[in-house]
Amino acid sequence: MNVRASNDRNSATRAPHGWRDALVAVLAGTLAMLVTAALGLWAAGAAGLPGGAFPRVVAAVVVMAAGGSVGLAGDAGSLVGAQAGLSVLPLSVTLAGALPIAYGFLRPLRHRAVAGGRELAGWAGRVAALWAVVLIVLSLLARHTFTLPAESLTGDGSGDGTGDAFGDVLGDSARVGFRADIPLTVVIGLVWLAGVLVLALLVSRRAPLPARLVRFQETVRPAASAMVALLLASVALGVVAGLVVMVVRGHPAQTLAVILLGLPNLVWLALTLGLGASWEGKVQGPFGLPMPQVLDSVLRTPDLSTVNLRTLADQDGRVWWLLVVTALLVLGAAFLMAVRSPARMRPWQHALHLAVALTLTVLLIGLTAAVSARYGLSLLGIGDLGGGLGGEVSLRPRLWSALGIAFLWGLVAGFLGALAASRVHRHGEIPPETPQGSG
Repeated sequence: MNVRASNDRNSATRAPHGWRDALVAVLAGTLAMLVTAALGLWAAGAAGLPGGAFPRVVAAVVVMAAGGSVGLAGDAGSLVGAQAGLSVLPLSVTLAGALPIAYGFLRPLRHRAVAGGRELAGWAGRVAALWAVVLIVLSLLARHTFTLPAESLTGDGSGDGTGDAFGDVLGDSARVGFRADIPLTVVIGLVWLAGVLVLALLVSRRAPLPARLVRFQETVRPAASAMVALLLASVALGVVAGLVVMVVRGHPAQTLAVILLGLPNLVWLALTLGLGASWEGKVQGPFGLPMPQVLDSVLRTPDLSTVNLRTLADQDGRVWWLLVVTALLVLGAAFLMAVRSPARMRPWQHALHLAVALTLTVLLIGLTAAVSARYGLSLLGIGDLGGGLGGEVSLRPRLWSALGIAFLWGLVAGFLGALAASRVHRHGEIPPETPQGSG
């Protein structure tokens, strides 16, 4: 009788998280990614792509946003080869999908103190199974081939001998296209989902953890939530800055495309630059990425360029404000972490926790915000053809120095945040007793 009553109480307190809840979470995230990608591509002018390619390009962008693999291929005749490569995460689309999926995963688990590992694994497995189906469907859609007239690849059409020779080699047209790699997309997409769900459990203050992991929540969760708040705050500032640029300088469509496709790529890059990190890269050819003019100017050089506060300030002195904004954001995150941590924790512990958390955050930014894109034609594998259509864009961090700088920033900011939070009532702190009057 007592055992049955106990089981009834457990079942009553257990939140429902079946297939319907998993379907809602996955569909909400997928829809958010599709809408964000579609609006961003529309603002970028991709709605007019020939051959009804727009929906397929949208699917390809969503696949890339989930970490999937989309390969580029080309065919320009028997003697001419096409080389292409693309590695970039449209992080606006990634963020748009991650937030609804994380919320949908956590919602059935609220109001719980502890959850079993098997229960959490089963719930995550339902979400993962449906997400795998979505990835397969999107990968099947993310494939298209464009046909380029030969005259667009052989110069200005002036009829000189070189252009005519290239035209004979190329034939009537050249074809370039893209295709998602389904197996690799599913594998990487599931890893991406696992990262989103684990991070959601780490950040949430109300989500239950298995009994074995409860002891870690007082150290891990405040630091994780502070880093997520830091990243989201920087994105919010970026949105405000983008809207101001849209109103003041015009170009609303281009600015909207940047906001909806790659705003976190820019603001998180700026965050690392504000910390003092350096990136390196180059932009060659007519193609580029939607980026501020000052960054494009630094990168558009014959050799590999270094991007940091000093090189950017040579183009625009206002770049030094990044240092001030970054310092305020990191100190705010340190204060938030300290306030949410137990009162018994010492300042040096706060410093160490923030140092580790900020280092991991910079590592994540370095891995996700790096860019590599190249396209060109070659004759028998030698030289570049294409009438100016070839181009290359690359941007990657100097990772080890960036991680060391982030660790030092975390130590200093964590210590200062702990000192500031010492004046605020914190979790686990017992207020002093009020002396009673003798009257």
